[in-house]
Amino acid sequence: MFKFKTPSQKTLKTMSEVAGGNLENDFEAEAAEKIKDLTGHDHAKITSSGNNSIFIALSAVEGDVIVPDQGGWHGFKQIAKFLKKDIVTLKTDMGLINPDYLDEIEFKENSALIYTSFAGYCAEQDTKGISKYCKSNNITTIEDASAGIGDKKHNLGNGNYSDIIIASTGSPKIINVGSGGFITSNNKESFDNTKLPQKLSKTSQIVCSGICCELENVDEKLEVTLNATKHLKNNIDNTLHANKRGINVIIPHSNAKEISWNLKKALPINKSGFITTCPNYNRVKQKAIAVEIKNLAYECLEKEYLDKIIEEINNQL
Repeated sequence: MFKFKTPSQKTLKTMSEVAGGNLENDFEAEAAEKIKDLTGHDHAKITSSGNNSIFIALSAVEGDVIVPDQGGWHGFKQIAKFLKKDIVTLKTDMGLINPDYLDEIEFKENSALIYTSFAGYCAEQDTKGISKYCKSNNITTIEDASAGIGDKKHNLGNGNYSDIIIASTGSPKIINVGSGGFITSNNKESFDNTKLPQKLSKTSQIVCSGICCELENVDEKLEVTLNATKHLKNNIDNTLHANKRGINVIIPHSNAKEISWNLKKALPINKSGFITTCPNYNRVKQKAIAVEIKNLAYECLEKEYLDKIIEEINNQL
């Protein structure tokens, strides 16, 4: 049986000790410093959730909020609507942002583009190209790096490319604490102008201690997940964005619902799941099977488990 990803034993032990009153460090300050080092941004704030990080980031936007037409996170639109921001939808190549398409839409001055490090978790976004276009056109870039933080290639979650970086540290993210999140930026004004939502999003020393632990090897955890996904893409035909780095595998298929159901029975997991069905705005808006490698415990990313997934998928297709 496959296992759903949970925080490491060291993380759980540390959080338990802090919950029991063993509080020798200011873990919130320590976590913020570590995240600043990781992103290269000057300012960082630990938040109570990824959605609260989005709320803070979008609160600072004066113009429109530009969102991808698929492969993003539904919270982008929900929170923008709540904040009464005008939303502009950007056409994508199955979730991948092509900066040229930004020339085809109209948006106000001081608008912001918000997107995830990986389109639908499946394909790495061209953060460099996106950044170059947006800097030239006065568009703030907001990268949700929940899935891309710790990138050894420094393409994702990199403050040189993204004006604002946000993330969730809930389960089963790369920084996997069960709750919490963060926001970083070099723009001090963005932080100064959003003090109220920051105050409302305060988290605990318990969560911050867990984040500190999870950050110790976040790059290795992301690398293992990327390599596992690559192994599946190399051995399954017709995967979406097959040559792109990602942390899940999406397989377009007209009979996606039935195949997904069969795979769930053939590949049982101890809780939650790792086989989902599209169309889904958070993935792609066409019929497809999504294999959420990011949801699996790291022990289940070893070759024997991955080959079992490959075998069952190829038997169904």
